[in-house]
Amino acid sequence: MSTLFIRYPAKASVDSGAAQTCPFALVGDGGHLERQGTSPLGNLAELIAAARRVVLMLAASDTTLLRVTAPPLSAARLKAALPSLVEEQVLGDTADCVLAAGAPDADGVRTVAVVQRAWLEVLVKALLAQGAHSVSVLPMQLCLPFQPGSVSAALSLGDAGYELILRRSQYDGMGLALPGEPLAALQTLRAMAGDEPVTLYLSPEQTKQFEPLMAGPAAPHGISLAEDHWQHWVAASRSAGLDLAPALGAAGASAREWRRWRWPLRIAALALLVNVVGLNVEWMRLKREANEVRLAMMQTFKAAYPKETVILDPAAQMRKNISLAKADDGQAAPDGFLAMSANLAEALSVLPQREVIASLDYRERALQVKVKPNTVDAAAMAQIRAALQARRLELSEANPGTWQIRVAAGAPKP
Repeated sequence: MSTLFIRYPAKASVDSGAAQTCPFALVGDGGHLERQGTSPLGNLAELIAAARRVVLMLAASDTTLLRVTAPPLSAARLKAALPSLVEEQVLGDTADCVLAAGAPDADGVRTVAVVQRAWLEVLVKALLAQGAHSVSVLPMQLCLPFQPGSVSAALSLGDAGYELILRRSQYDGMGLALPGEPLAALQTLRAMAGDEPVTLYLSPEQTKQFEPLMAGPAAPHGISLAEDHWQHWVAASRSAGLDLAPALGAAGASAREWRRWRWPLRIAALALLVNVVGLNVEWMRLKREANEVRLAMMQTFKAAYPKETVILDPAAQMRKNISLAKADDGQAAPDGFLAMSANLAEALSVLPQREVIASLDYRERALQVKVKPNTVDAAAMAQIRAALQARRLELSEANPGTWQIRVAAGAPKP
């Protein structure tokens, strides 16, 4: 995935009616430049939709940076306190502005960016409408390279003249729209920078135009020219520390166009509805079958035992009655006490010493046997298990000397 950087021209040049072109650069995750050029914002829809993130560098003349001393506050309380902190330095109503505060320095002073809300909303919504997945808005003056002890500047040539971008410190910068007169722009830059040395970043075409002026007698002193390229802007933007888009709230970059999720959400809702309906239909079918089976069992039981008046569990009562009938005919059930105890006695007959049982109990169709200590060794235990298996019984030893004997799985039951 890649990041699309866009330098948007000043609002003043837009209001003048001049055709607007935006320098842009598509940068890969590794920092390599994939594509660059200039184009109107409306023609960048394909690049905007394909990029993972769009970084809009807002014109320095449209962003005012204020240095404000603020007490230590949480993010929510600082956001609520910002209008009161900057209202004396802002012309107009702070409610019409977007305010974003940077991190405090060692003295507790923060940089607060102030932008006209209506203008910023128009730009961010235009990017979202073209398919932007994530939008960040940075002050362009904080995206200039900066060296302590000097002033960084750039002259961006637009359709309505020059736009002067000035960065005086790590947290301070400004911008100004100027007519397209090179010498006047240099003199204005010198006046705004004071006595500090200035590094002026220019494109190769601008450098050829400004180099003769710098050698002339009217050239301001202390200005050195440097080649402007996108790597400077991209590297400096990572340490700008001020993102204006989240301050827009619901209209900002955190808002996602729900339209892009319409069909996935509809498909998910339809799949959920189909599954819920299918589960309910299957449950109703199984319930109907269960009622039919129970009714058939009740009819069979009543036909076999018409004198039975209370029928709670037809299957269990049928098994009980069959066992009683077999017992009356002299047929012992395989899991009955008499049959199991007789089979146990026959299994113990293989031992040389048969008096090994301390107690015998019958619960839940199983024999609970306690064995006298030190009467059955491992060899004798193996013989007893084999004798019981031959009689379709299985022996489990929950604790040493405590046996549980029941009919083996798969053996015929009453």
